[in-house]
Amino acid sequence: MEALGNFFSQTGFASFFQGDGWKNLIMIAVGGLLIYLAIAKKFEPLLLLPIAFGMILTNLPGAGLYHAELWDAFLDPKNPAYHSFGTIMTNGGLLDILYIGVKAGIYPCLIFFGVGAMTDFGPLLANPKSLLLGAAAQLGIFTTYLAANAWMGYSPAEASSIGIIGGADGPTAIFVTTRLAPHLLGPIAVAAYCYMALVPVIQPPIMKLLTTKKERAIVMKELRPVSKREKIIFPIVVTVFVALLVPSAAPLIGCLMLGNLFRESGVVERLSKTVQNELINIVTIFLGISVGATATAEVFLQWKTLGIVGLGVIAFGFGTAGGILLAKFMNLFLKNKINPLIGSAGVSAVPMAARVSQKVGQEENPGNFLLMHAMGPNVAGVIGSAIAAGVLLALFG
Repeated sequence: MEALGNFFSQTGFASFFQGDGWKNLIMIAVGGLLIYLAIAKKFEPLLLLPIAFGMILTNLPGAGLYHAELWDAFLDPKNPAYHSFGTIMTNGGLLDILYIGVKAGIYPCLIFFGVGAMTDFGPLLANPKSLLLGAAAQLGIFTTYLAANAWMGYSPAEASSIGIIGGADGPTAIFVTTRLAPHLLGPIAVAAYCYMALVPVIQPPIMKLLTTKKERAIVMKELRPVSKREKIIFPIVVTVFVALLVPSAAPLIGCLMLGNLFRESGVVERLSKTVQNELINIVTIFLGISVGATATAEVFLQWKTLGIVGLGVIAFGFGTAGGILLAKFMNLFLKNKINPLIGSAGVSAVPMAARVSQKVGQEENPGNFLLMHAMGPNVAGVIGSAIAAGVLLALFG
């Protein structure tokens, strides 16, 4: 019996009954809930499922897969001896090693690489005014930053990381958070992807509140054809301009536009298909598991986490409202009116937000087809969120 008792005391099960072990049980339950939402409710399953499993793995006592204390030392300016990935490679577990790709900014940029290869910027080029709508939708980022910093006591770096949730762009949120507030990476990533999945629930009430029935029924003219030359020149020009304007955004924008150039050039089909499929799928797995690993009980079970969840709603709400209100303002001066519903697609949840615009528009006018018009602000939002991230990194990085 004594031998059995000694054996049990060395297992992870015993840790649940010692000290703060109960917190690990709670986090495992949270991970289980997120797995349920990913599988049963299809809440952004491609990333939420690996994130949730990473949360379970990191909260298993004694498993030694992730060591938060190593990363605390790595980030501590008073311990320069630890400022080396070699320390992590030598002393870390599996998830510590995978997390290096997040901390070094590799995974989010490679995700953008794949997104660029899967994105058609044609609707944006056909209607350049939609770029303004994508920019206006970034209102949610900066409004949330002000709310988090001024009213809820978050530091400027933490408030910036929370605000970027409003861009509805998970990789960008992860990219910014790893540089400005890595201790909040788990809660912010979970909030960002959960709210992205809830775009069809969050946006329609705001869209209907801010528009009239007549405005929602506006029929827009068919978009002009976009030449191949325009599509090839666009990613090159955007990369050079944005990288010179906001150098901090160069990694995200550069990867996004290179992926798009692969798609549009027509001469590297094998590379384009690889980026769209094998590469982005592999990186998504590593990104999700390693981000989930940062959601330890000590970090996640705090009042700050609940604050992040609440602020995420504000971010999405103001982002949606910003695009709609700018479209309404532009209609005061335009002969060919814009359906304000496409402004809500300025958040960069591609193509989900554009589909929501289409759905709400057809409820008022079954003959109204807004999907391609909404894709303009939608892909503009991807560029806008990357630029906003660069601005925040330049200010507070």
